[in-house]
Amino acid sequence: MQLKGLCDATGIEENDGMNETSVLGAVTNSKDLTSDGRQKMPTRYHQGILVSCEIPWDERGNLIEDIFRREIRTFLARGYKDVYIFGTAGEGYAVDTSQFQQIVRIFRQETNAVGVFPQVGAIDLSVPRIVERLRFAHDQGFRMFQISLPSWGTLNDAELMTFFRDVCSAFPDSKFLHYNTAHSGRVLTGADYRHIVDEIPNLVATKITTTRVPDAGELMKAAPELQHFFGELLYPVACLYGECSLLASFGPMFPSRTKQLFEYGQTAQFDELFCFFKKYLDVIDDVFSPVKDTTLMDGAVDKLVVRFSGIDFPIRLLSPYEGCPEATSEACRKILEEKYAGWMG
Repeated sequence: MQLKGLCDATGIEENDGMNETSVLGAVTNSKDLTSDGRQKMPTRYHQGILVSCEIPWDERGNLIEDIFRREIRTFLARGYKDVYIFGTAGEGYAVDTSQFQQIVRIFRQETNAVGVFPQVGAIDLSVPRIVERLRFAHDQGFRMFQISLPSWGTLNDAELMTFFRDVCSAFPDSKFLHYNTAHSGRVLTGADYRHIVDEIPNLVATKITTTRVPDAGELMKAAPELQHFFGELLYPVACLYGECSLLASFGPMFPSRTKQLFEYGQTAQFDELFCFFKKYLDVIDDVFSPVKDTTLMDGAVDKLVVRFSGIDFPIRLLSPYEGCPEATSEACRKILEEKYAGWMG
């Protein structure tokens, strides 16, 4: 998206005072800082680039196993070691039990290697069903899980703590990332995480898809023990506050550029980071301009990203949601290949 679009998405206004000077000033006033003015508290989980493995479906809604395996192998070969299944884009909300179990087994076979850190997500309205699915993944050998709040009714503070106790304590030998999504009806604040962190020792990370700039600083300062995986829009700002990680929605399509974005933040090269950040967003905004005004589910665009990564990937979604129309996909591909071929790979 263009810089104006970024300001609209993040809620920045000209009079918000959220320029580089004020953001850095807020950091500089914090305690326990590194020499470059950032938080130095050790995190509970390692820093990295997190990438979603989408699920390829045939016309009848069945898994296309060979394409799924090829996708996982491609992402690992490109250097992505923090990979996961069953977020929103991975249609974790839509799979039935047999599909869940089939995909988890395959994911285990493809990611069971030294230096790979796979995560299995569980999205459901029922805590017992969430635990049941995690139990299956645990029995397959997984020890890192991604959880979302149940969404039938918005949880109050007491219910929130009950959820984390009931899910995380069921697997004391495992680690958990909380997917902080608006789909759940409640987006957790830094203060929320502060209360949870003090009681739940195996909550180690978050996945943050909010686009409000002030949220980055609040989360980083309130719960620095957690490894926060920010989407591309907030990652550069969050880096001003200390160690954080990148949730790379476009990583499969632009692996080298995505790693460059991550490394600029990781090494606190802020001038390079923010200049490159604008270029990165401009390219993404242009390539995906044909889908800009659609109401497609997250997975519709994410499956385009996998297709544009060089894999012959089907872009249909499970019922009742619509995938991206093929004509729109080709319009995006044309922009990508004609204007940004040098960004691919």
